[in-house]
Amino acid sequence: MSDLKSIGYNDWFKSQSDNEQIAAHDVARIVSVHKDSYVITKGETEIFAELSGNLLYSTESATDLPTTGDWVYADFFDDDTHAIIYGVFPRKTILKRKAAGKLVDFQLIAANIDIAFIIQSLNDNFNLRRLERYLVMVNESNIEPVILLSKCDLMPKDEVDEIKEKVMIIAPQTTVIAFSNLNRDNIDSVTSSLKSGFTYCLLGSSGVGKTTFLNSIIGKDQFDTQSVSKIQSKGRHTTTSRQLIKLESGAMIIDTPGMRELGSMSVDDGLDETFSEILKLAQNCKFSNCSHSNEKGCSILAAIKDGILSEQRYQNYLKMKKESDFNQMSYLEKKKKDKSFGKLVKSAIKNKQR
Repeated sequence: MSDLKSIGYNDWFKSQSDNEQIAAHDVARIVSVHKDSYVITKGETEIFAELSGNLLYSTESATDLPTTGDWVYADFFDDDTHAIIYGVFPRKTILKRKAAGKLVDFQLIAANIDIAFIIQSLNDNFNLRRLERYLVMVNESNIEPVILLSKCDLMPKDEVDEIKEKVMIIAPQTTVIAFSNLNRDNIDSVTSSLKSGFTYCLLGSSGVGKTTFLNSIIGKDQFDTQSVSKIQSKGRHTTTSRQLIKLESGAMIIDTPGMRELGSMSVDDGLDETFSEILKLAQNCKFSNCSHSNEKGCSILAAIKDGILSEQRYQNYLKMKKESDFNQMSYLEKKKKDKSFGKLVKSAIKNKQR
């Protein structure tokens, strides 16, 4: 059990465990996912694993399958060189986004994250509206966000402070740290804040310096990095899969591939928390059914006119709210169809076996 504790197995997960599963199997954590296979650990060695037939058969969607950071029930064979996964623990937190493209479905990023480092670089990549999307995704998952502004060596300190002030306006309760992988500004302060037994993750677009930052806090070039395109100021993907890494401090961190698309899906709570000041303003409108478009006595329009609320921030909120409502409706319809189809397939298999 001590090895499990070292990789984050705490009282919350113990309370969520299934007594029958615990009696029949070992407990392990997902280190990484590779299409149909997994790498899991009990705290020391990492072992390749696959799903049991029953677990595969009983899943109704991709969200029922294990993802990086999940706790699972597993059996180990051949001196712990191979394992079979039989079930997944309830998740304390789950970081997910809308699948890229037109698909109306979730893509799981990682599970059981305590703190998410949202990284944006202080060059052409910096974008407050994109940062708001990351904050919505993290807040929806009930994960604590920390905003890291990389490459602070590229501009004067007063310009860095100005950008930090803009970030603090949209995320007043969030820790914001500017750092440099090149001269190690504030790297040590981030490293010293990492707590043993906590699980962190790195979020951000390609080229913001996530993998270089990871190498910096590890203290060696353990993971490959690539240069940023000078023509487009866009990074090349270095991380291609999500991987749980245990640090010397006892903290765990999951690096994630750069995201070119951040689709929102059913993120009402995340929107409410990220744009809380807009909801507060709406409560002060003269009319309860105010559309916030042209009514007299609209607190939101007044705040925009007085410069208290950014027009761009409000428009970004409306855009994400519209996307969320549409995607949620479409996803529920899709889930209903998938469930009906799954029952039809299972019924056909049973009839064939008779």
